[in-house]
Amino acid sequence: MEQSSNNQYSYSVRFILVGLLLLVVGMVFGMIGAFQYVIPGALKEFLSFEKIRPMHVSSVVFWIISGSIGCVLTYLQEHSEKKLYSQMLIRIQWYILTSSILIILISYCFGIFGGREYWEFHPFLAIPIVLGWILFLVNVIKSIGSIRNQPVYVWMWLTGVVFFLFTFCESYLWIFPYFRNNVVNDMTVQWKSYGSMVGSWNMLIYGSSIFLIQKISKDKNYAHSRIAFLLYFTGLFNLMFNWGHHIYTLPTHGYVKHISYAVSMTELFIIGRILFQWKNTVSSAQKFFNSTAYRLILAADGWIFLTLLLAIAMSIPAINIYTHGTHVTVAHTMGATIGINSFLLLAIAFDILKGTDEKVQSQKKSFMIGYWMANCALFIFWLTLILAGAMKAQWQLSINPILYKDMMLQLHPYFVVFLLSGVCLFVGISIMILPLVKTSAYRSFYQKQRSK
Repeated sequence: MEQSSNNQYSYSVRFILVGLLLLVVGMVFGMIGAFQYVIPGALKEFLSFEKIRPMHVSSVVFWIISGSIGCVLTYLQEHSEKKLYSQMLIRIQWYILTSSILIILISYCFGIFGGREYWEFHPFLAIPIVLGWILFLVNVIKSIGSIRNQPVYVWMWLTGVVFFLFTFCESYLWIFPYFRNNVVNDMTVQWKSYGSMVGSWNMLIYGSSIFLIQKISKDKNYAHSRIAFLLYFTGLFNLMFNWGHHIYTLPTHGYVKHISYAVSMTELFIIGRILFQWKNTVSSAQKFFNSTAYRLILAADGWIFLTLLLAIAMSIPAINIYTHGTHVTVAHTMGATIGINSFLLLAIAFDILKGTDEKVQSQKKSFMIGYWMANCALFIFWLTLILAGAMKAQWQLSINPILYKDMMLQLHPYFVVFLLSGVCLFVGISIMILPLVKTSAYRSFYQKQRSK
């Protein structure tokens, strides 16, 4: 990113910085929640678990959303080699989103809820988020202009922006009595919207990742290739249909479950294949020069493989009966959210915020310490959740189950490991992003001095 053109990226970068802050805040809330698992009732007078959980979930979800917005807005300008349609719309959207997030987190502190999973805040607060996203949609469409001969990542951005708006609104159909008064319809639409919504922000992240890979490899042919568009259409198919494994236990239409079973997680498989092929085509010199982004993409590639294995297992109905509603589902979510989405977003953030400054040896050393700490801790974290989920699944389907409190006591050692690995994960990621934030702050100061 050239210094002379940094002004046009200022608010795009702010989305990423807000996202990084939310990532840290979300991990802090997550550690508090894990601590309350180990010591039930801890901090109940100040922040009870029913408050901490939505604060953790919303912070992490908004990290993904805010980070994705910043990545798309920045890379869209790099792709088109011109400014966005409207800088004013970016500023308005940034203020709407950040103020909404702040109000949402404060409302949780005061025990003001009213929503559903992911969006447990009062439905009224969804209105500014929709308005801000419409501004984002207008900016992206107007900035792209013609869709003829556009690379695959542009199509992925367009799809993600459009479908997120649709699925976000769809997730609030429960406010209408027609859906709310029918349990099967309500839960079907709820999980359909959430599953497709995840696919929507995956489109934004994966599209940005492909653009980053293109920058590193300096190969623009791939983004127009058949395999790239096969990835796109498979991802679109997944976005629409792979949510059905969430409702295997509901008495709904069988064809929904069959289609979902067939398409489940093929998008991640193709992403893993593409990233693996990319590693073999980039020269060792380019790998060294872009080591930070490369290593984060490499980590995401490994987590794609692990998450794929777990997702395929969870998509098998005979296994899903056991894993549904256990910590196995949480393990899958954590692997996808941290191992895939967060590592890819961090790779992009390092490219956008840090650039060539990553060759500084002190930063590189601290990054590697945090990198290995985060990945090892995440693996222990992930494996612990799977083992705890397996024990709970056995208890759920036992003919003569022990008391719930006794089952939770048996899981207590796993919760301790879960907490300790979570703390190490927090420390590792914090070490990684500290040089990133410091570099970004230095650049902001340097720009201000240059502008005087």
